[in-house]
Amino acid sequence: MKAKEYREKIRNMSLEELKAEEQELRAQLFKLRFKSATSPIDNPVQVRYIKRDIARVKTVIKEKELAASAQ
Repeated sequence: MKAKEYREKIRNMSLEELKAEEQELRAQLFKLRFKSATSPIDNPVQVRYIKRDIARVKTVIKEKELAASAQ
């Protein structure tokens, strides 16, 4: 999924869904790191993409929390 599409997707999620998405991405990152330590992985750039997706999700979570506290 392209970054722009992913941003649109996460902007439409609720806070609970975003937190679940973050946990899922962290689990994927852990698995990739573990796999890269034990054997070579097919696409090492995928680690970078997952890290960026985690950052995107965390940014949207923070925005939604700030918007909720401002009201």
